[in-house]
Amino acid sequence: MWPTDLANGDHFIGSSSTPAAVAGYPSVTVPAGSAFGLPVGTSFIERAWKDDLVLKLAYAYEQATKHRRPPTFPATASVPTVPGR
Repeated sequence: MWPTDLANGDHFIGSSSTPAAVAGYPSVTVPAGSAFGLPVGTSFIERAWKDDLVLKLAYAYEQATKHRRPPTFPATASVPTVPGR
């Protein structure tokens, strides 16, 4: 995770999908639970021309874990405070 700048938004240099996109590899992200009330995901990446396999793996994971939840739009996130901050 990285801190969010409330004035300028998120500042990060790349993500897990960047290498796949540059290489032309199929990538899909599916729900993987939550952290502090916010959704998190896991990505499946395969080699070139394996779109069908990456979709099958992602679908099987999603069906097995049942992590998918309908979206909610809370006004704030429930983030615990860190002592000394």
